[in-house]
Amino acid sequence: MKSGPFVLGVALSMLASAASAEVIRHPIPNSTFPIAQAVTVTAGTTTVYVSGQVPPVVNKDADPQGVAAFGDVKTQTVGVLNRIKAILEGQGLGMGDVVKMQVFLVHTPAAPMDFKAFMEGYTQFFGGSQPNLPTRSVLGVASLANPGFLVEIEVIAAKDAK
Repeated sequence: MKSGPFVLGVALSMLASAASAEVIRHPIPNSTFPIAQAVTVTAGTTTVYVSGQVPPVVNKDADPQGVAAFGDVKTQTVGVLNRIKAILEGQGLGMGDVVKMQVFLVHTPAAPMDFKAFMEGYTQFFGGSQPNLPTRSVLGVASLANPGFLVEIEVIAAKDAK
């Protein structure tokens, strides 16, 4: 069969590619800030893109359009990251597989972005007992889909073949 060696070659190439699939994190030089400067994701790595997640309701008695229903920035950050964690686990990944994070924090003249509270929630998931740091951007936005939302986060996760 003429296609036999070709098919075998393609299969071996795919196996070699999968075997070399890797996620390499590059730390920020001389810094302990809990993000990576860059992350390299090689071919053959499983990649999952998670849509922006918003916080769960923490107070069912509060106005569903108000901050009291979802909590402060730290509470919302933890709630959003727990949602992301559950989504990733459903895909066979974990928070240590996150390679890119984009964070949207509400920032208005009346209510400036609370970056400190965000970091208090964030470091419960990254930089402590879970050392795999993602790249990350934090953007101040005027509003999110619900006036009670102060935090929205989307991530990209990649799984090493190892």
